[in-house]
Amino acid sequence: MRALTWQGKRDVRVDEVPDPVLKEPNDAIIRVTSSGICGSDLHLYEVLGPFIEPGDVLGHEPMGVVEEVGAEITNLTPGDRVVVPFNISCGHCHTCDQKLYAQCETTQVREQGMGGALFGYTKLYGEVPGGQAEYLRVPQAQFGPVKVPQGPPDERFVFLSDVLPTAWQAVEWADIPDGGSVTVLGLGPIGQMSARIARHRGYRVIGVDLVPERLSMARRHGIECVELSPDTVEAVRDLTDGRGTDSVIDAVGMEAHGSPLGKAAHTLVGFMPDRAAEQLMTRAGVDRLAALHLAIEIVRRGGTISLSGVYGGMTDPLPMLRMFDKGITLRMGQAHVKRWIDDLLPLVSDDADPLGVMDFTTHKLPLEQAPHGYEIFQKKQDGAIKVLLQP
Repeated sequence: MRALTWQGKRDVRVDEVPDPVLKEPNDAIIRVTSSGICGSDLHLYEVLGPFIEPGDVLGHEPMGVVEEVGAEITNLTPGDRVVVPFNISCGHCHTCDQKLYAQCETTQVREQGMGGALFGYTKLYGEVPGGQAEYLRVPQAQFGPVKVPQGPPDERFVFLSDVLPTAWQAVEWADIPDGGSVTVLGLGPIGQMSARIARHRGYRVIGVDLVPERLSMARRHGIECVELSPDTVEAVRDLTDGRGTDSVIDAVGMEAHGSPLGKAAHTLVGFMPDRAAEQLMTRAGVDRLAALHLAIEIVRRGGTISLSGVYGGMTDPLPMLRMFDKGITLRMGQAHVKRWIDDLLPLVSDDADPLGVMDFTTHKLPLEQAPHGYEIFQKKQDGAIKVLLQP
């Protein structure tokens, strides 16, 4: 089959790789019909190379049609249309019983000291072949795949794999009070949907970014916007009686604009031998923390910061005095996808499209053009906000 493989920093290629096969009785094989490029994929493209091997198949936002199921699978049959969550969870262990599916004890990557396995995401998370491919083996298929109706276009449902649950959890973790306000830092895919979900749930939403197309899309969906500048903190405070918003969602993560020392660390890691780079990333602070520092300043005293953007450093310096003095609550983590599906499936199935999923994809590309999709998304070119690959 054809699949997108990682070959090196900023080097991804569509290659011929072996077709996936059933390995366990609770596996399924799906034929992929759509698969998104995620901001987290760009971390592999740019920064996390030390933890990935040439030839690894990328992608963790797939949906498609069930082709084959293992002997123990009773919930799926060939021909079912499914979305596959990015985290691989069993649904019955101690953490899954608490709906902490991203920490599934059955699939935890213990040799790396990490949480549950993910599709297409480095040896830190199990090195499971991903879904930017023609076919995908789905472990733990007795629980993971989400059946969706036949008929509507993939864009109705594919974002249930990652974007929508991650955004829903970001809003949930932000603990916005009734009638309260939230600033969303970064209006990429997660930020766009976090802003729409927060507005749908009745909160005042202020979006911050510096890319014109992202600001335009957010405004189209009724989001107040502030352009990123040295005056961003004061601009948000001016809109909120001088206090800042009740909550802030950091939807940017470790590759924020600014943070020159962090950018230098990222660049250095990219040119180091893998073993040395691994040691640096697991023992040092290498993140670009501009977004997190901005969140700490914007949030009102006693407010909550919800981190959905990925950070990767182990000793990042934080302004603990400022955080303690302001009484900030900080909440973060991988999205527990299946936890939020019951909230989201009715919204994406609604013909009124309350979350605007049909006004989200900016580029639909065949799988063979995936390298181009990565490039324009990473460089924020051609208005690329959400790129969908269609094998």
